Amino acid sequence: MSVAPTCRLCAGPVREWMDLGRQPASNAFPRPDETDAERFFRLAVGICAECTMVQQLEAMPTDHMFRADYPYRSSTSDGLRRHFEAVAGWLRDTELTDRADLVVEIGCNDGAMLGVLGASGVRHLGVDPSAGAARTAVARGAEVRVGFFDEVSAAAIRAERGPAKVVFSANTISHVADIGTVFRGVDRLLTSDGIFVFEDRYVADIVEYAYFDQIYDEHFYLFSVRAVDAMVARFGFELVDVERIPIHGGSLRFTVARPGARPRRASVGRMIDEEAQTAIGEYDTYLRFARQIERVGADLVALLTDLRDAGRRVVGYGATSKSATVTNFCGIGPDLVPFICDTTPEKQGRLSPGMHIPVRPHAAFADPYPDYALLFAWNHAEEIMAKERHFVAQGGRWILYVPHVHIV
Repeated sequence: MSVAPTCRLCAGPVREWMDLGRQPASNAFPRPDETDAERFFRLAVGICAECTMVQQLEAMPTDHMFRADYPYRSSTSDGLRRHFEAVAGWLRDTELTDRADLVVEIGCNDGAMLGVLGASGVRHLGVDPSAGAARTAVARGAEVRVGFFDEVSAAAIRAERGPAKVVFSANTISHVADIGTVFRGVDRLLTSDGIFVFEDRYVADIVEYAYFDQIYDEHFYLFSVRAVDAMVARFGFELVDVERIPIHGGSLRFTVARPGARPRRASVGRMIDEEAQTAIGEYDTYLRFARQIERVGADLVALLTDLRDAGRRVVGYGATSKSATVTNFCGIGPDLVPFICDTTPEKQGRLSPGMHIPVRPHAAFADPYPDYALLFAWNHAEEIMAKERHFVAQGGRWILYVPHVHIV
């Protein structure tokens, strides 16, 4: 393993612990005639020896990841839709004390959260670089500014609409390699007593349950409480609360405020202590995780190969961002998985990034049912399996690969 020059946050040394190989932009689903234009990068991950932030060693340019045709939509999952409805209710009922209060969401996607706030009469604005997602959000009644959030756009928003009482973001902050641009923007925009709330995957859950496919181009950082505590302090803020939330297999909701503006809750210190006890900031922990990733990859390829050789039909379920890591790291192509079915119209008729597995509409799943379904969207397993009970009744079986390869 090699040592990267410096940490993007504290300039400490970053020790590489895993190389997941040549990877594409995880949400860039090419048309069959566009495969020659794909962009790739080396997906290598390390941990800073000083601030313990887990981070990628190379960054895919943001304009390749978050294009106008970015296909991901939050509302395709009933569970996520309910989650964002609950977030909107929480912010409205506990944080917004005046009708003039403004909520700004960084990476609002299709407006699953802001649409609910807008329907309640809350002043709001979403910021998202994807014009396609923004159009969907506007159709939901949300107000959206198309572009990236940084200190320049934050200053423009403040000049037009005034300061924000709440800045919210879900599964977006970890995507920004130059994360200082986000915090400088929040600093410009937030009221003196306001809060910055962001949700993201929790690296401790990723390690414990071997969710290695949570590592892909968009997840430049994998957050721990200790590392985020140091990160926000570096940009002049204070981490005042942290809460576990169940989405995406295990995430954290961080609440950040200006120093002294709010009391720091006991949850922050408690979780930092828990991380110390489980060695989540230690390099050796990640070396063990890397070995586990290699075992899972080998086991998955062996199973798919055996099933193919036995004449069994396997299709993929859910053309997720995560599936790009799995298929490209393991070398899983159409010879092992002939197609992936997905409910997102923007992905249908296209090919999976890198390995070029055809993506077909959800209706193809039952036409006819396969013998096995490789569940790439495992973080929605309960919701999906409840919807696809007829598949199991017809003798179908699910293949999952986290925390290990197994058949359900």
